[in-house]
Amino acid sequence: MGTGGPRSGAASGDTRAALLDAAKTCLLEQGYGQLSTRSVTDAAGVPLSQIHYHFGSRRGLVLALLEAENARLLARQSQMYGSDAPLWKRWEQACDFLDDDLDSGYVRVLQEMTAAGWSDDEVAAAVRANLDGWFALLTGVFTELEQRTGDVGPFDPQEAAILAGAAFLGAEQLILLGLTEEAVPVRRALRRVGEMLRRAEDRADGRTP
Repeated sequence: MGTGGPRSGAASGDTRAALLDAAKTCLLEQGYGQLSTRSVTDAAGVPLSQIHYHFGSRRGLVLALLEAENARLLARQSQMYGSDAPLWKRWEQACDFLDDDLDSGYVRVLQEMTAAGWSDDEVAAAVRANLDGWFALLTGVFTELEQRTGDVGPFDPQEAAILAGAAFLGAEQLILLGLTEEAVPVRRALRRVGEMLRRAEDRADGRTP
């Protein structure tokens, strides 16, 4: 009897993880509007009742997926920006992460839930909470820039963070719509910000006039 509880808890955790993995796969294939809970449970190999047990509803399942993916990637980004590398190199790494996040499906999940949030207050609140973490992180990035160089142009760090975050979100939308880099060079434009950061840091360090 002493070992029954841990085994049961582990099995429950495995089922929850399996449902989240299956939900991400199915969401990428079907989109949020057409997402079938039956397809998710079939892919996870568990009864349909498990979605209600672990998440309450289809919406609860997808919001849990968004929260888990967001927490994982925000932790990754926080660790990267917390390094001692020049700020412009950290920005370039963030640009590299964009393609990783497109491939992983996170960007699609975020954008699907953002669109769903336009007509669903609960979804909108969850998306806003996730985005708050990213804007806070970017505010710290531009606060560091201001402290190092004394200048973030006409913006304060929070304003610069909002513009930078909105630029990434807009770039993701355009990429998901299928616009090519040749037609709309959003990746190149984002990397130009890194060049601006490099020049600002070089000036602050006395490497340029």
